[in-house]
Amino acid sequence: MNLSEVTYPEDTKNRVQNLLVQEARRKPNLLRRPRRTQVWLVTAAAAAVAALIAGDVVGLAGWRGGATAQAAEVLNNAAETAIMTADPVVNPGQYLRVKSTNVWSSASTEADGSTYEWLDTEKLDLYIPADRSDEWVWLRSGRVPTTFFDAKSKEYVEKNGYQPFPELLRAPNGSFYGGPGGWVHTDMSALPRDPYRLLNSIYKQTLGKGQSVDGEALVFIADLLRTGVVPADLRAALYKAAAMIPGVTITEKQANLDGRTGIAIGRTEEGPSKTRQEIIIDAATGLLIGERAILTEPQGSIPAGTAIGWTAIETSVTNTAP
Repeated sequence: MNLSEVTYPEDTKNRVQNLLVQEARRKPNLLRRPRRTQVWLVTAAAAAVAALIAGDVVGLAGWRGGATAQAAEVLNNAAETAIMTADPVVNPGQYLRVKSTNVWSSASTEADGSTYEWLDTEKLDLYIPADRSDEWVWLRSGRVPTTFFDAKSKEYVEKNGYQPFPELLRAPNGSFYGGPGGWVHTDMSALPRDPYRLLNSIYKQTLGKGQSVDGEALVFIADLLRTGVVPADLRAALYKAAAMIPGVTITEKQANLDGRTGIAIGRTEEGPSKTRQEIIIDAATGLLIGERAILTEPQGSIPAGTAIGWTAIETSVTNTAP
């Protein structure tokens, strides 16, 4: 097993030594897209990092640098715009509608070791009532195989008859599939609105996951934003928190996602799985257009530059639900 060390500035190395990559990432859930990365943390290293971020005041946020000046400017401006942009008003009897297009990576390995890879597309349509304890409605198209990178994978999918499984789900408080609070697994009301404390809270919640503490923090922010239900004050704080994450930069000034264009802000991981996590922001409104994960090196049959997972979201208010 090859392990690579995460390096920090000399004045803090003695506090966070041997933070190592390669540990299995968390199981996928409704909020988080399955990722391909794996990470292992040495117990002593995990304890050292945990000690650093144990409190809201003393933590990793801020003292190791942050995003590039250009990325920080975009994020901080978007945060100010988000604060001035009122959230959609959902009156009694109405619903907040969150429509999304999602692309997920899929793979299958047979007994003979043959591996097949492709991308699925799924359309989601969520209706959230004004009183969130009431019944939510969720339309899922099911995952449809849409993108192939070699003939053998396409033939494999066709031979095995992969079919989507559409669903119409109803559940009070968004508790789909029987779990409490099943739609969003993070209590947004409990998250700090101060960006410094918020980022430290995120570091605590993601400790031991992903390829790096900073990469996983940006993944957490992207996963939360793509739900489409983050209130303006928290959205602004998340943007400002992302501006304090080292390695975050502008990756594309005119990024197109599902027909909409915004500024892509991202961070590249240099661990075993070479990927770049991005969030795409409409700078004029401070709204999130979506997020995506892009391969920076070829992986199996999938070429570099491929978005192996992305979500584009759009919110509105409606008087009816299915």
